[in-house]
Amino acid sequence: MAEPRKQLHIAIFPWLAFGHIIPFLELGKLIARRKGHRISFVSTARNIERLPNIPPNVAPLITLVKLPLPHVHNLPENAEATMDVPNNVIPYLKIAYDGLQEPLSMFLESSSPDWIIHDFAPYWLPPIAARLGISRAFFSVFNASFMCFFGPPKLLLSASLQTTDEPDSSTRTELEHFLVPPRWIPFPSKIVYRPYEAKKLFENTEVNASGVSDLFRFMTVCLGTEVFAIKTCIEVEAEWLNLFGELLHIPVVPVGLLPPSPQEGNDNKDSTWDAIAEWLDKQEKGSVVYVALGSEIRPSQEDFHELALGLEQSRLPFFWALRKSAGGESIELPEGLEERTKGRGIVWTGWAPQFKILGHESVGGFVTHCGWSSVTEAFQFGRVLIMLPFIGDQGLVARFLEERQAGVEIPRKEEDGSFTRDSVTQTLRLAMKDEEGQIYRDKAKEMTTIFGNKELQHRYVDKFVELLENHRQIITKG
Repeated sequence: MAEPRKQLHIAIFPWLAFGHIIPFLELGKLIARRKGHRISFVSTARNIERLPNIPPNVAPLITLVKLPLPHVHNLPENAEATMDVPNNVIPYLKIAYDGLQEPLSMFLESSSPDWIIHDFAPYWLPPIAARLGISRAFFSVFNASFMCFFGPPKLLLSASLQTTDEPDSSTRTELEHFLVPPRWIPFPSKIVYRPYEAKKLFENTEVNASGVSDLFRFMTVCLGTEVFAIKTCIEVEAEWLNLFGELLHIPVVPVGLLPPSPQEGNDNKDSTWDAIAEWLDKQEKGSVVYVALGSEIRPSQEDFHELALGLEQSRLPFFWALRKSAGGESIELPEGLEERTKGRGIVWTGWAPQFKILGHESVGGFVTHCGWSSVTEAFQFGRVLIMLPFIGDQGLVARFLEERQAGVEIPRKEEDGSFTRDSVTQTLRLAMKDEEGQIYRDKAKEMTTIFGNKELQHRYVDKFVELLENHRQIITKG
């Protein structure tokens, strides 16, 4: 007779960015809902207060654990997530995050979870968890092709600690090295950085005000974890997943694309949705361009103007979700834009329910920064992507999707990343209207068979949890 399955206690500890917090929470909800394991979701008080409502059917299994974020010089009061601060202040948020080491250790010691699912930032966590007998799983909200581009962690860690004048021939020390596929990718690929993106990337390899580089954090955590979970699936990037497993030498487990459930939005904001839906209902099916560049992207005033004027020139109906940037920097719309586009376009400055908007039948395309979670949401509904990446993984995600002809990137100058209103207009019309853009619209619709297949995606979570269960059984019996 089979032994009864032990209920696991799993702690979940994301980095302080909502682009990480929400997928980590989604994973926790699915583990609780499908397998009945107990979840402790750990973050700071203000971030936990801003989470969407936990569905009643899983709420008894999920404990929200609020840790006090230490006060740090240069970090504004109540700033507890990247969306609360401008980019130049994020290193101070990392200092505060590192200050969670003691309260997190105390929580782990008193609650004794079986596993902790963690992010890239807490480079100090693996030895603490190992000492307490807690198994570690790194969860990457980035896709496998992005992870492969950076290569084997041991190689990268040695590069980030390099002190000699003669670096290992396999390391990448020059900007030009990031403009071509790395030598460890054995198949043809066009997934590379542009020069203007590589310049920004180099900032992440340098030690910042927190005392260590992001690269060092990531590689140290990689080398201290036991399982690498990743927000993707075999149907989307099998060859990259296989390659990443070979590079890492520990189990690499896709957890699926974690599509959010539409009924789990912020219920108290339904009146907002009603007002948006009323406008969308009046538009033709598939005609509207939805524009949203995420809560952390802050284009220059010039880029912002060119995007706005390109939208106006396109003559397409648009809904622009334009959140005020953190730190209060003001970016002005071109004079008279809202009057000239009245009725055809809406610039919405409050909270907007992205998932519901993308799901509305009048929306046909999505101007996006190519954050992997935004891409995931759009493809559930087969929306064609008009891609405008800015930071981090976004450029590589855009190239990955271009290879698959599932989106069109707005052309930019290689050196500085600038673009014109005309290039915005032409790309919008290609993606939304022109005959030669039909291939992109068709491919985006094809994506719904994978991204929109909830049962397929949920099976990945089930397999991941089975691995967690089996691993703990081996340890317990051992």
